[in-house]
Amino acid sequence: MTSADTTTTLPGTSAPLVLVTGATGYIGGRLVPRLLAAGFRVRVLVRTPAKLAAVPWRDEVEVVEGDLTSVEDTTAACAGVHTFYYLVHSMGSGSDFEETEQRTARLVARAAADAGVERVVYIGGLHPDGVELSTHMRSRTAVGQVLLDGPVPAVVYQAGVVIGSGSASFEMIRHLTENLPLMPAPSWVTNLIEPIAIRDVVHYLVQAPQIPGDVNRTFDLGSREVLTYAALMYGYAREAGLPWRKIYALPIPAPRLAGWWVALVTPIPHSMAVPLVQSLQHDAVTDEHDIDELVPQPPEALTDYRSAVRLALGKMEDGEVETSWSSASSGKPYEPLPSDPEWAGRTVYVDDRSRSTDVAPEKVWDVIEGIGGDNGWYSLPAAWVVRGVADKLLGGAGHNRGRRNASRLVVGDAVDWWRVERLERGRLLRLRAEMKVPGGAWLELTAEPSDSGGTIYRQRAIYMPRGLAGKLYWWAIFPFHGLIFPSMAKNIIARAAQGSASGRDAQTAQ
Repeated sequence: MTSADTTTTLPGTSAPLVLVTGATGYIGGRLVPRLLAAGFRVRVLVRTPAKLAAVPWRDEVEVVEGDLTSVEDTTAACAGVHTFYYLVHSMGSGSDFEETEQRTARLVARAAADAGVERVVYIGGLHPDGVELSTHMRSRTAVGQVLLDGPVPAVVYQAGVVIGSGSASFEMIRHLTENLPLMPAPSWVTNLIEPIAIRDVVHYLVQAPQIPGDVNRTFDLGSREVLTYAALMYGYAREAGLPWRKIYALPIPAPRLAGWWVALVTPIPHSMAVPLVQSLQHDAVTDEHDIDELVPQPPEALTDYRSAVRLALGKMEDGEVETSWSSASSGKPYEPLPSDPEWAGRTVYVDDRSRSTDVAPEKVWDVIEGIGGDNGWYSLPAAWVVRGVADKLLGGAGHNRGRRNASRLVVGDAVDWWRVERLERGRLLRLRAEMKVPGGAWLELTAEPSDSGGTIYRQRAIYMPRGLAGKLYWWAIFPFHGLIFPSMAKNIIARAAQGSASGRDAQTAQ
């Protein structure tokens, strides 16, 4: 365990030290960079520090290895801390699940008090009073109460469905809507939901240390926009460009059966799908807006649901493509993070191939930049012609647009049914498909110098399906990929080698 600063600093005097647990989780991983940007010093307590290796803020925080169930680890991690963000909870089950979570919360409350922590912050679930809660929701509520009953003043935020790429709640909406154009659904799809954008949740978390020290209570968080769960799916379909969905509410709640169904038709694990569905059995709407008296709303106002979906889909502020397959987030809380689970984010199919060659990178690049038009696509010409004719019949660009210049490209150029979206001359060419397909498609070709002086050629066909039709389209053409893409990579390298040999012969003749 690393040593900890033992001097508590107060907000408004110098940078206070805050402790974040759950930094490898969905909310915690998005909170940390925002705390750093706000001027806080940040310490994170994690059981496995290696999980933070890929996050961009790793070197800006103090990482402490430890376990919240250990009094020694937790007390030491609290040393010098002003605000303790307790962002750990489980989707687990079992006879001792609730007691384990409450026992850990009591330990945290005691350790925070012993170390002189002045504020504990927690996020529970939004739910009506006086109803029988699911095991998961009941446990989160009980943990919040343990912290409120503890010796350190606590701020317990209660939020409903959080909208952002990577949020389990949002991913369930995403995949259900995309995979099921016709959906017989349990009665809870008519329940009222007040969603909240992840960036607004993070806003309230960052402001929590500024709340007066004697405040010890829950606060409801929401967008102030109340919808049914079915309306959330309809709104997602609209923003994702999907055809109108048909959702039929059946007069049965069937939470456990619905949880199994969600696990079957989406990539969300069963262990998460069941408690998620069980937590939707009641309305989730704010009862009060008292937080407005202590924390101002975000400068750009609370995010409405449809805008939150557009952000999660990458359709606002940044390009849709970059945030969908990048290996690291640009720091925006609604975007994917390296620490997000594999099932989070949009469905992306990738055919990824690479080859090494002794040919110099510039020779390989000459072939890459000259692709299409009269030069063709270096694999099964008849197949490309047939696909182009089919696209033309469907009202697409077809295969006969050619290209403006036989050897040089610029961003925005047409190349048959593709459009140059990104060009790093000598290294990378990304083409965006303008053919008629139920989704978005890109072809990315790169030439990187190898350690041996040759080239590593990489070729990626990237496809983001739109709805069930998009996924069926991918699998329908998938067998042809095994014929087209390997020969394409092979022939591009062969053409580059031929050009290199011709160049050497010319020099010899001189």
